[in-house]
Amino acid sequence: MAQRISIVVDVADALEYVHHNNQETMIHCDLKPSNILLDDNMTAHVGDFGLARFKVGSTMSTLGNSNSSSVPVMGSIGYAAPEYAGGGQVSTAADVYSFGVVLLEIFIRRRPTDDIFKDGLNIVKFIEASFPGRVLEIVDPQLLQELEETPMALKEKCSECLLSMLKVGLSCTKPSPGDRINMQEVAAKLHGIKDAYVDAN
Repeated sequence: MAQRISIVVDVADALEYVHHNNQETMIHCDLKPSNILLDDNMTAHVGDFGLARFKVGSTMSTLGNSNSSSVPVMGSIGYAAPEYAGGGQVSTAADVYSFGVVLLEIFIRRRPTDDIFKDGLNIVKFIEASFPGRVLEIVDPQLLQELEETPMALKEKCSECLLSMLKVGLSCTKPSPGDRINMQEVAAKLHGIKDAYVDAN
């Protein structure tokens, strides 16, 4: 579980940087697992900024283009924020949504495009229906095995960590962009979880 947490924190830090620590806000527009690269040390890096947009004030532009882009951004099926389906504006909140889906996928090990998700059921609703009381029924079986092998003294702490991670993912995937937390808040929460549960052990 510690490695998954570290990967999620690395990705959150990268998005927090491009959203909040640049002179220009960069919006990735297509965050998904295949755009997250791991180096030899298992440090995660965000790649493929081909659909990225820069936002300076109220002006939006693509990489290498100073003009406002009229090409709609859709992202990838399952990871794209719901507002994109209705022609919504490109925003950092949409990246937050995609990040939340990636986080949820990492811990339950189900892609948002799996066959189970149909007839209005998606990965977010699937987890919400089990959160918090039945989460252990839907998490990645490999994580359950790790929990079983965890010393009794740490088992409750690990379960709390898992719930905390999924809670952040659900906070990122609210249907309305205005209800989602931003990447600064996400990164701060995830660092707090990592410090409390991973670095402390």
